[in-house]
Amino acid sequence: MTVHPIIAALRRHKAGVVLIALQIALTLAIVCNAIFIIGQRIERVNQPTGMHEENDLFLITQQWVGAPSADDPAGVEKLDSMQQADLAALRNLPDVVSAAPIRSLPLLHSGSVGGIGLKPLQQKDTIDSNFYYGDEQALPTLGLQLIAGRAFTSADIQHKPMRDQSEPVLAIITQPIADKLFPQGNAVGKVIYLDSSSTPTTIVGVVARLQSAVDTAGSSLTWYSALFPVRQDANFSRTVVRAKPGRLEAAMLAVRPALYTVNPMRVIDEEHGVRSFADIRADAYRADLGMAILMSVVCLILLSITAAGIVGLTSFWVGQRQRQIGVRRTLGARKIDILHYFQLENLLIAGIGAAIGILLALGLNLWLIIHFEMDRMPVIYVLIGVLAVLVLGQAAVFVPARRASNVPPVVATRAV
Repeated sequence: MTVHPIIAALRRHKAGVVLIALQIALTLAIVCNAIFIIGQRIERVNQPTGMHEENDLFLITQQWVGAPSADDPAGVEKLDSMQQADLAALRNLPDVVSAAPIRSLPLLHSGSVGGIGLKPLQQKDTIDSNFYYGDEQALPTLGLQLIAGRAFTSADIQHKPMRDQSEPVLAIITQPIADKLFPQGNAVGKVIYLDSSSTPTTIVGVVARLQSAVDTAGSSLTWYSALFPVRQDANFSRTVVRAKPGRLEAAMLAVRPALYTVNPMRVIDEEHGVRSFADIRADAYRADLGMAILMSVVCLILLSITAAGIVGLTSFWVGQRQRQIGVRRTLGARKIDILHYFQLENLLIAGIGAAIGILLALGLNLWLIIHFEMDRMPVIYVLIGVLAVLVLGQAAVFVPARRASNVPPVVATRAV
């Protein structure tokens, strides 16, 4: 089949060709970038936090009523004894494996960020890091993978008021921090300085990863985390608890009675006081999932409109070309020849639209990079988009093309 008759026919329908080609181009540009955004969002939602068996974790947030002040040593000691009593009660629950005091958790959107340097009183910190605080049960409770050094022991744990600005003397850092600060060797035993202080902090262990508690939008800070052996005392507390496998709900239900038995003078919010980490993860990524769903709906609508446009235009052309189709059938054209004619015609239109769409897709991505700090879209997304619109075009044109191939030669020739 030669292309020349097809081009000659398209020249007689320039307006329709231009409209469909531009529609395909616009659809390709938007769909490519939308799929790229969806892919980024899904990748972000599914990225691991560094904590194993997350479905067994839950967080307790509570506040004591009439608690002593943390502004004097006696008050600090009283607050710490209250916190230790709570920890003992939680650890003794039959469905609980371990529990640890914690200031924040990955994805909680409430945490602490500080600087880490390699010299005392360093004016500009080498890197910024998420700061986590916990006791000797923090690593097993969080399910962190220790790859070098050791975990904290009970002898390492300090306790101090939350507003105390003194620096901890020991730390466990993530592998990304170790690679950044000590690329030439093992980080265990090395000394770092926190927030431009002169107090040395010795690294005793390295874990594979621990995600940020705050929203860092994919920056390196996402995996720069340090854990310190500190139990912070205040009139409220957060405790992370690891339940036995399959016993999460039972463990969560047992929390309030156990803690109120220890000390009824406390407030545990009904909605957010005891939350599974699955709920925390869902809340953290709610906007990302919403964006992915919205982009998916937009893609579906655009592709549906484009397919409907191709079907409608091809059906219109088939109606106009009854006489030509009949002549070709009379001269020996087979049904498959007529079908291929319309498919090739549509492929040419879609190809023109795809060529324009590639330029629009790259231009739109550049605009998003400049105005919204998006990543550069890999070429593979454009290629997949081109393939998708070409396949869509061929699928959309099949029904009207098949109807054209079924035009009886005798009926068409009687109209001549």
